[in-house]
Amino acid sequence: MEENKYLDDISQIKDLMSRSSRFISLSGLSGIMAGIYAIAGALITYLFLLPEPGTYLTLHSWNFKLILIILIAVASLSILTAYLLTSKKAKKNNEKIWDATTKRLLVSFLVPLITGGIYILIKLSSQHYGLTGSLMLIFYGLALVNASKYTIGNIKYLGYAEIILGLICSAMPGYGFWFWVIGFGFLHIIYGSLVYVKEEKA
Repeated sequence: MEENKYLDDISQIKDLMSRSSRFISLSGLSGIMAGIYAIAGALITYLFLLPEPGTYLTLHSWNFKLILIILIAVASLSILTAYLLTSKKAKKNNEKIWDATTKRLLVSFLVPLITGGIYILIKLSSQHYGLTGSLMLIFYGLALVNASKYTIGNIKYLGYAEIILGLICSAMPGYGFWFWVIGFGFLHIIYGSLVYVKEEKA
């Protein structure tokens, strides 16, 4: 009996140590909303802003600037929604949302993401347009995997899926837009739904 109690105590200590070095898992609903925002932005882009078949976007074109605004809006809404829903979840579980672990998570996430963004802009300025979608997916996936060591959830699997999708996209550059929709839209919704179902059962 005492041995079982001793093992339970060790298990609880290990769990506390793990949680102190890892950020709380993100809300599943925030993943779903991020996917919806991405699909909505892609729909607007597809209906009004995509160039004619056989042509490419250029850095100085009016539709590229509008698409960039849409991308920023989608990213901003996703970040804001994730912050609000995760803050609500943290408060419910009596957990801190901002501490040293959160800072490490953000650095781990942003370094690959910002590096990828700069690299994509360099390629665009050199008029290499075909791989933009695949590069966005690959660097985003790398950012998720790199940050996953500071999270409790299984966000690394979403990162792996984004990387694989980006690599497939690189072999089919003419379909970059649709791979982007799948990666940032549907994969987010699927992952968020799985996490949300798990949260409901907890």
